[in-house]
Amino acid sequence: MSLMVLDIGNSQTVIGVYDGEQLLEHWRISTHRDWTADEHYALLHSLMAGNGFSLEAVRGAALVSVVPPATQAWQELFHHRLNIEPFILTVDAPLGIPVQVDHPREVGADRLANAVAARAKYGAPAIVVDFGTATTFDVVSPEGAFIGGAIAPGIATATEALFLRTAQLPRIALVRPRRVIGRNTLETMQSGIIYGFAGLVDGLVRRIQEELGGEARVIATGGLAPLMAEVSATIQEVDLFLTLDGVRMIYSRKYP
Repeated sequence: MSLMVLDIGNSQTVIGVYDGEQLLEHWRISTHRDWTADEHYALLHSLMAGNGFSLEAVRGAALVSVVPPATQAWQELFHHRLNIEPFILTVDAPLGIPVQVDHPREVGADRLANAVAARAKYGAPAIVVDFGTATTFDVVSPEGAFIGGAIAPGIATATEALFLRTAQLPRIALVRPRRVIGRNTLETMQSGIIYGFAGLVDGLVRRIQEELGGEARVIATGGLAPLMAEVSATIQEVDLFLTLDGVRMIYSRKYP
């Protein structure tokens, strides 16, 4: 094992350990904005020991993050506990693809990682649909450049807002309902959320493809990707580790 890669999102953090290009193990945990480096270390040590890995085997670390407080805590962990200078992905990294948007520094680094991995693994043009706290659409042009995309509310985010902003609607499990026409409150909410977001995804993907002037490979990632791929008419691939792979690829370009 040589490299640990982290994708620190607003709701979840995905951790992967790599030997070269091979992902050996991964964990998906809640993102803790207020945890110290020591608290993160204790959890990480427990996770790795439980799967037969040793932290001492980690020789490098690469992070992509949209949560600055968590980024700082993980940096301190690698500095003080493992004596490693972690690589933090930004638009200034050697991405290997052009970034053709109005304000490159405003783009979430996780979206850049998605674009890099999508082009390398699936070719161009490509559309990555990332089901996270927000639902993001990352577009790689036929020429292989990241050209932007779209951002919509996340499925879990919208569901929680529906519960919090209404007096009589309950929290629901995000599972595929048996039918579109719900016969009770639970089914009607699940139908509206799951099939409604499938319609959002398919509608945006088709509009993006129209602007691109042809078909593009559509890859879904994020924790809800397998569920949404079942109900979407446009998603062609599910790649749960696309972001991690993108960070690893960019790290490898910087440290060949």
